[in-house]
Amino acid sequence: MWMLTMFDLPVVTDFERKEATRFRNVLIEMGFERTQLSVYMRFVASREQKKSLLRAIRRKLPPGGEVAIMFLTDKQFEQTVNFHCGKRRKAQEKPEQYTLF
Repeated sequence: MWMLTMFDLPVVTDFERKEATRFRNVLIEMGFERTQLSVYMRFVASREQKKSLLRAIRRKLPPGGEVAIMFLTDKQFEQTVNFHCGKRRKAQEKPEQYTLF
């Protein structure tokens, strides 16, 4: 399952800008990749991982910030259409499942 995280954060004061940067860095540390300016995405392998990430995002969200999180199945993710400078770009491929020995 894919976790799509979209957010709006206040960035008027120096403190708010620093908090917004901190929040983006936290998402990257948690394994998210930036898709657009305030849109980050990552693959989630289990319900426990999903719950853990939701709790962490909620705790780290700066004051006054809003976040919306959507979950997409692999099938839904495969239907993503991306354009860059008017040209269609290939969507990110889903990760391979890990093989346990």
